[in-house]
Amino acid sequence: MARRDHGDPAADVVLAAVATVVGERDPRPEAVAEAVGIALGADGCELRLDGVRYAWGAGGAGFRAVISPGADLRVRPTRSRLGSVAAVLAPVIDLIRLTREVDGLRRRGHAAIADLADGRWRAAAEMDTERRRIERDLHDGTQHHLVALRMAVAVAEHDPGLLPTLSGRLDAAQESLVRTAAGILPPALTKGLVAALGAELAPHSDVHLDVSADLPRYPAPVETAVYFVCLEAVNNAHKHAVGAAIDVRLHPAPDGLHFSVRDNGPGFEMSRTSTGNGLVNLTTRLTAIGGTVRVDSGLGNGTTIAGFIPT
Repeated sequence: MARRDHGDPAADVVLAAVATVVGERDPRPEAVAEAVGIALGADGCELRLDGVRYAWGAGGAGFRAVISPGADLRVRPTRSRLGSVAAVLAPVIDLIRLTREVDGLRRRGHAAIADLADGRWRAAAEMDTERRRIERDLHDGTQHHLVALRMAVAVAEHDPGLLPTLSGRLDAAQESLVRTAAGILPPALTKGLVAALGAELAPHSDVHLDVSADLPRYPAPVETAVYFVCLEAVNNAHKHAVGAAIDVRLHPAPDGLHFSVRDNGPGFEMSRTSTGNGLVNLTTRLTAIGGTVRVDSGLGNGTTIAGFIPT
């Protein structure tokens, strides 16, 4: 800040003191009030800027001078010719206001950048969630139809009379793919979990659905998760325990829903298994709504997949 001659030594002293504050890149109103008060040897100094009071020492109950619209200076005790002091402060007030505007623009700019980054993260997360949903639904739902179709083809090779049923199997698999891609739940689920599982499992003579007579309706996320988990468990049994009887059970509890899928196939040694995509999908789907799942198996003892969802 250049030094100018105002014909008032007090104004020159104040200008030098305030220039030091500004030179230190600290044009805070309270710092300016302190610099002015000390330079004038006052007991107190008060700078009022845009309706806010910034005081130093005993405050400013003395002489008042207008610096610019919305800004004035008060010094205690009364000091004559305070107008010349106020005059040299006008550029300082402009600088304070400009600094605030720049800081506001910078904050808004940072906020806009942060919002943009958050938006990108949210979009990426939503895309990843949707990708995982499609992956799980393809694995747990559509694959069930494809495995059933493969089994039907294998049987039809020995019994040509079953060939006409393959068309229905293909239609079901295609419909499942279309629903999965569109994010649409199986229509049967609108009638409840029992109806949906009954419709899907009815064509399989090796699967028995055991449902408690007092089973109530549950929230859609719960019924959807159990529906897909049961289909995936049945599908695993068809692949790894060919010809085994499969028992699907649903029964309520005071604090939630229990379900299980058990086969009387050859089973396997749990210590020798690794976590495959199937179990990962089951676990992910259930933990997303607070549920749990466990797998029990042993050589010659079949396999049981049991789960619980609190409600």
